[in-house]
Amino acid sequence: MNTEEVAKKAVELVRKQAWYEALTLYDDNVVSVEAFSMGGGSPETRGKEGVRGKIDWWVNAMEIHSFKASEPFVAHDRFVVQYDADVTDKSSKQRRQMSEVGVYTVKNGKILREEFLPRVD
Repeated sequence: MNTEEVAKKAVELVRKQAWYEALTLYDDNVVSVEAFSMGGGSPETRGKEGVRGKIDWWVNAMEIHSFKASEPFVAHDRFVVQYDADVTDKSSKQRRQMSEVGVYTVKNGKILREEFLPRVD
C-alpha cells in the first residue's frame, strides 16, 4: 500500500474503534511517541508489541463516549489525522474531551512512526 492507502485504512479502522486490527498497518519496529509520559517513564514506545500494550491500556482505562477521526492529510511518506474523543477515565470517573493530531510516517506500506500532539487550549 502507498501512504494514502495506509492513511485511509487507518482512519477507517480507528473510526470503528478497531484498534487491534489497525496494528496490521504497523511495522514490527514502529516507534510511537506520546506528548507526555505516563508514570514518569519515556513518552516513546518501540515495537508493535509496545503499541499493543498502549492499546490494552486505552481500552481498559477509558470508557469511550465518542471518537472522531478527520480525513487524513497526506503528502510524500507522511500523513496527519485529527482525533477528537469524549472519554471517561474508568478509575477516577472524570469525563473529559480530548483533541490531538497523530503524525504518521510510512515506509514499505507500513506505519514506521507515529507521534501524537495535543491541542493546547
